[in-house]
Amino acid sequence: MAQNNIKQIMINGHLVGVVGLCEAIRKINPQNQSDEEIKNILLNEVASNNYVPSNARGAYARALLREFKIAQGLSVAEEPVNGLNIEVVGMGCARCDQLEKDVRDVLSEMQLAASLRHVTDVKEIASYKLLGSPALVINKKVVSVGEVPPKSKIRQWIIDANESIRKK
Repeated sequence: MAQNNIKQIMINGHLVGVVGLCEAIRKINPQNQSDEEIKNILLNEVASNNYVPSNARGAYARALLREFKIAQGLSVAEEPVNGLNIEVVGMGCARCDQLEKDVRDVLSEMQLAASLRHVTDVKEIASYKLLGSPALVINKKVVSVGEVPPKSKIRQWIIDANESIRKK
């Protein structure tokens, strides 16, 4: 299965990889279907290629509907994230890949757990309304655009974000 067939979605505050979600979304005709019907169709489609725990089916259904609405360009409520959430935003050029590697290195050096994902989907990148790439987003705050900042800056941004989480 091709890696680009896997999409990470937020379920109960955690990123989960889902195989075949984009294909499942394309099969939906929103014209004649309610949100409940769309949830059921997506859940059945996704469950045919992924393990969906029975006690998490409701959370999966809500997350799949949210992703469907995002794909349709509709506004949706954000899923809350537990802990550090770091996103590298860019199409996957050498600079984007270097930024992702540097963030992984810093997290490893700090021995800090965080959700790290590389956003490469064109529609999702456009939703950030950034004027350059790569971009670094930590806990929904854009901290860098158009450059690969030094690891020392990345480390400081992570420290600051981590401290603000602890204060909450």
